[in-house]
Amino acid sequence: MSVDGERAEHAAEGADEPGWEVDPENDSAAVVAALGHQLKLWREAAGLRPAEFGAAIGYGENLIYKVEGGKRIPRPEFLDKADEALGAGGKIAAMKKDIAEARYPKKVRDLARLEAQAVEFGVYGNHNVHGLLQTEEYARRLFEMRQPAYSQDEVERAVAARMARNAVFGRSPAPALTFVQEEVTLRRPLGGRMVLRRQLERLLEVGQLRHVAIQVMPTDSDDHAGMGGGIEVLKFGDGSAVGRDEGQSGGRPLSEPKQLRVLDLRYGMIRAQALTPRESLAFIEQMLGET
Repeated sequence: MSVDGERAEHAAEGADEPGWEVDPENDSAAVVAALGHQLKLWREAAGLRPAEFGAAIGYGENLIYKVEGGKRIPRPEFLDKADEALGAGGKIAAMKKDIAEARYPKKVRDLARLEAQAVEFGVYGNHNVHGLLQTEEYARRLFEMRQPAYSQDEVERAVAARMARNAVFGRSPAPALTFVQEEVTLRRPLGGRMVLRRQLERLLEVGQLRHVAIQVMPTDSDDHAGMGGGIEVLKFGDGSAVGRDEGQSGGRPLSEPKQLRVLDLRYGMIRAQALTPRESLAFIEQMLGET
């Protein structure tokens, strides 16, 4: 094979792109392995060798072996092409959602499921821009700064998981989302000035949505109910709720009514002490102009 041919196969397989290798410590590795086994059975039933199957869907033989062996997570388009080539009638393509989630750690999958069910979010962030509001490049920079350092594969998995949670903004019916961000989180140039600029632009864009309210807690505020740390409250249609308070519980989930009342009180005070949503958007726009 020529050098150009090798590069083409390498690119087609996504072998140069981290984030798609199976993490053996991830509890969803069994899901990937089960899919790989099913793909092999479908391929053999169709009378195709791995190389022939790969050629039919535009991927190299090496990737086919990896996917069938449960060592690599296939992209959604791989499953679409495989479904069509093997005449599976949608049975393979139907696995796309489960396989996409297999990239993410269990705690991230559990959080995403809660967020998908919540009808109301309340978030106070004091260290960095909250994950639901982050741009991809801002999130990547955060994960690249982690110590002990993440591998590139771990960084890409974490970024993909965080970006997938952004689907909450497009849900219908839309949940009510409120965010309070410390001013310092909007001034710290993580990743550089241009990364910060695009992050501020993202906040202005999201803040215009009718079901979203973003508020800024000014650094010079002399009254602050959130000094204990970050807060997050998710409320559901049946009246139940789940909360997290770094100061009260060390970040562990809270669901007891008494604990949630305290959390609601604290978050309500933080919102009352912060700039209003209208003032906050004007404040962010001013910061954008200064960046």
